[in-house]
Amino acid sequence: MIKIQEYRGHIRNWETLCRELGIDTSLSREEREGAIIVKAYETWGNQMAGHLHGMFAFALWDDEAKKLFCLRDQFGTKPFYYYETADGDLLYGTFIRDIMKQPGFVKELNEEMLQLYLSLTYVAGENTFFKGLKKLMPGRYLTWQDGVLKIERYWTPEFHPDESKSLEDWADEIHTTLGAIMPEVKTADETAESFLSGGVDSSYVLAMSDVQTTDSCGYEEERFDESHLARKTADILGRRSMRRVITPEEYFAEVPYVMYNMEQPLGDASAIVFSIGCKATAEHTKICYSGEGADEFFGGYNMYRNAERYGENLKTFYVGNTNIMKEDEKKRILKKYDPDVLPIEVAAKIYEETEGLDPLSKMSDVDIQIWLEGDIYLNVDKMSTAAGLEIRMPLTDTRIFDIASRMPSKYKVNEEQNKVAFRTAAARVLPDEIAFRKKLGFIVPIRIWMADDRYNQDVREKFHSDMAAKFFNMDEINAIFDSYVGGESDNWRKVWTIYTFLVWYEEYFVKR
Repeated sequence: MIKIQEYRGHIRNWETLCRELGIDTSLSREEREGAIIVKAYETWGNQMAGHLHGMFAFALWDDEAKKLFCLRDQFGTKPFYYYETADGDLLYGTFIRDIMKQPGFVKELNEEMLQLYLSLTYVAGENTFFKGLKKLMPGRYLTWQDGVLKIERYWTPEFHPDESKSLEDWADEIHTTLGAIMPEVKTADETAESFLSGGVDSSYVLAMSDVQTTDSCGYEEERFDESHLARKTADILGRRSMRRVITPEEYFAEVPYVMYNMEQPLGDASAIVFSIGCKATAEHTKICYSGEGADEFFGGYNMYRNAERYGENLKTFYVGNTNIMKEDEKKRILKKYDPDVLPIEVAAKIYEETEGLDPLSKMSDVDIQIWLEGDIYLNVDKMSTAAGLEIRMPLTDTRIFDIASRMPSKYKVNEEQNKVAFRTAAARVLPDEIAFRKKLGFIVPIRIWMADDRYNQDVREKFHSDMAAKFFNMDEINAIFDSYVGGESDNWRKVWTIYTFLVWYEEYFVKR
């Protein structure tokens, strides 16, 4: 008998799977998804994930074989953690806090991760900030039988450029595929809203959906506020728009809540905004669409346009979307520095896998395997779950990635534009002014807020605390802070990354 021990997710192609596996489609969502996972394991075994579309992480117990089987989806949209105890037991789950409560877990800081975190601003790779606690990485399954742990990889991003198609052909394939996916994202009896920024990704998802209400965050500082673009898009598409204005006081007050619910530190300043946005949206819906995935799949970041110039040098420095502190600076500010702990080592195996591919494909692959899992999807999952909101991401789908994996890089970026084919597809349902709007990113006014003494008192206190003195050379980190407050605004990321670690550490090792 197969028992579900743990499951979080949403299976999109449930109707097809129910027909294939002989499952009653009238079951409730919880019952049918449970039945699908069990029956898929019985039918396809270790390769079951290749038949499922959606977002999922789960653990099954095979009573007959006395074997535990755990699996995480191809992109890591849902987290999964495991921990081997001194007594030889395996603890596992989708929440770190649940594992910490189990007998045999010993809470110890993995200080080595701090050195990586100061560069990347998120927790990359399989290790975590808790000694011995590991992440099951995307596209992998874990088995535990007779006290033996094995981890196997069932899916790897692969790139095989097809030069036979035109730009319009690729745009048609994207548009047709997304059109086929959208009806799966929710059932007819479910209602959803959609997060909407000024960008093409969320606008395209909205245009392809039957969602009637959009949700955006904004600020009183006009130069940082994209919400007027979102409202304009909603108006063009005939949808209702809701706007949540975020104040600096509210933003800073939210930081401890975010770091606690994130379970590991995250130096992405947009996570605080996202948390507030999730709470506001959860007040009037339980399901919300979001547009993650397209940037990494289809060449959405402006830095991707430098890929050819980077060439073979990529594997010496490119570790993903962020790299804010170099080794000499970390050596100065950290009390413990290990010259063998280098961010580039996290990406080393990926560069081995992509040997011979063009530079853009290499950059995309690093971001798909490291940045998406460690930052973007972690943020989406943790903050939405904490707020009681379920987020579904139509563009994060193996069928969408399949198109990107075959698309030559010239249709992803050129000298003038990023996401060329994707934008061309979006222009089928959006005005050109939206489909081809320059990428702005998720802008947060933190760089000016944190320099303001009205809002930065907790940052100052943390930077002068005994807690900070455990890890940092105080003169060095306060020199960075003082330089930032004095006008060196580029230092804000360094200040924020140190600060978020200290807030997280206080939540997990001081307060609790």
